[in-house]
Amino acid sequence: MADTTPASSLLELLSAELMARAPFAQMQPEHVQQFVAAAREAYYAPGETVLEPAMGPVRSLLLLRQGRITGRRGAGPAGSVLHEPGDLFPVGALLAARPVRSTYTAQDDCFCLLLTADAVQAMARKSTAFADFLERRALHFFELAQQALREAYASEALHEQALEAPLSTLRRKPVLACSADTALAQALALMHERRVGSVVVVDAQRSPQGILTRHDILGRVTLPALPLVTSIGAVMSAPVHVLETSATLHDAALLMSRHGVRHVPVCERGALVDIVSERDLFALQRLSLKGLSTRIHAASDLPTLQRAAQDIRRFARNLLGQGVQARQVTELISHLNDVLTAAVVQLLAREQGVDLQRACWLAFGSEGRSEQTIATDQDNGLVFVSDDPQADRPAWLRFARTVNDALDACGYPLCKGNVMASNPQCCLTAVEWQARFAQWIEHGAPQDLLNASIYFDLRPIAGHLDLAKPLREMLLRQPPRVPRFIKQMADNALANRAPLDWIGALDTRDDGEHRWLDLKLRGSSLFVDAARLYSLAHGIDAFSTRSRLIAAALALKVPALEGEAWVAAFEFLQMLRLRVQLDEGAAQARPNEVDVAQLNPIDLRVLKESVRVARSLQQRIELDYQR
Repeated sequence: MADTTPASSLLELLSAELMARAPFAQMQPEHVQQFVAAAREAYYAPGETVLEPAMGPVRSLLLLRQGRITGRRGAGPAGSVLHEPGDLFPVGALLAARPVRSTYTAQDDCFCLLLTADAVQAMARKSTAFADFLERRALHFFELAQQALREAYASEALHEQALEAPLSTLRRKPVLACSADTALAQALALMHERRVGSVVVVDAQRSPQGILTRHDILGRVTLPALPLVTSIGAVMSAPVHVLETSATLHDAALLMSRHGVRHVPVCERGALVDIVSERDLFALQRLSLKGLSTRIHAASDLPTLQRAAQDIRRFARNLLGQGVQARQVTELISHLNDVLTAAVVQLLAREQGVDLQRACWLAFGSEGRSEQTIATDQDNGLVFVSDDPQADRPAWLRFARTVNDALDACGYPLCKGNVMASNPQCCLTAVEWQARFAQWIEHGAPQDLLNASIYFDLRPIAGHLDLAKPLREMLLRQPPRVPRFIKQMADNALANRAPLDWIGALDTRDDGEHRWLDLKLRGSSLFVDAARLYSLAHGIDAFSTRSRLIAAALALKVPALEGEAWVAAFEFLQMLRLRVQLDEGAAQARPNEVDVAQLNPIDLRVLKESVRVARSLQQRIELDYQR
């Protein structure tokens, strides 16, 4: 190793070079200059050992400027990490003043900047951005990727309010409120005078008790010909749906859509402080969550639903344009798909005289987890009530086939694996479903494990929703009692390894200048499988991968930053999948594949971090179930 202090002529050049990369791009220029001035240069020849456990506690932070350095723990590829230009390492060992656990070897001619531990601590005290990076390195990159996405779409969304913003950020306006004994005449006069569309009924502590909107007046006051001396408490909508100021615009939009309301009172510690309306939420041209939901609910024929399904894709593009996070986009897409699916089921049930109180339409897979992306096929089933299933099943199968075909016409392709309600194996009574689930859990054959990975992510969509309760309760109760099944699920989750090669680089499928990586199979699915495993093993009652990962981190008592990294990595992979799918040209041929060679530096770095987080999660599964 050659070791020198940078010449003064290089300081300005090095500072400019660093400020193009994280975390230096977020630091004050003078702090970057101080970093460079305090650092020394080091050269490592190909094959030279840079760091190893025998060297003792780490004394310097390395910034790789040129070349590649591999950190490898053990003999296999499972512990390999490839560091490329711009990487800072080994952060954890330096902060803990301990030896590294891996052996770091130069793969090429490598040039580094080294900053002593004392200088690192001094820099962290001066620069908040640098300190934050050291503490939350992986999460820092995920946040940068989200910021870059917002900036990339900014020109399309300058006039739109980001759905991630808390309700506290809205400009507060005077809320018309009154007590429950206020006469209608007085309340309506105030609404007219102030030109507002609602009045909130509150108690002495200004806690909302109900609401009356202009939309309610025709049906509750005018048509019944109520005298205007009637108290507003007699006609208000109650209970009223409210949100705290800490909730987001996304929460308000979803609440409006789910409950069919246009106004949501906003409270601070239970007291009314604001009200948010649908008009406040969206400036998405003619598209809004409530507008789409309303059109779907009002649809009287399949062509109308087909047009609404196309609008869902446009709505998703607008959401990404706002910089909305992947979790919220996939949740909103899944919600709209739920609304559309329920509308199709109800429309065809009316046409065919089917009693939906005797059946429940089930969603499996990504829809069951509320994680559907744009390119999604059907995974569904039916649970029906019958004293003679064999006699009644053919009629339910005929109905299910019409629904599956209608959804296909709306742009949700038929499942190639035939996981659909029109398949006799997916059209069962509750007792038959439970027997089938029990057989998979007790038997645990390879096909049973594959079935469990699809069917156990179930959620009721339309019909008599309570018919799904026995199935959900069984999945919370039985798997933890069968350790052999959980062990097999763990083995199954580990069969698909994080895509890192022997030196810790991304393991891609190369095709000429292209380097393809399947973001679903070799990315987000790694987190989905791990989250499902831990939720089944610990009886966690959660549908989504995000909520399962959060609950699993608590159950396993992992450090908070590790659990946050699981969630952030999964959501970055989902976001990247959405971006690929919204690229009309790329999505047709490769809806889940990204060309790594075309990624910008931030996305490439975050992709590597995400895959490394997936590998560490799989290593935890190995420790828990394969020792």
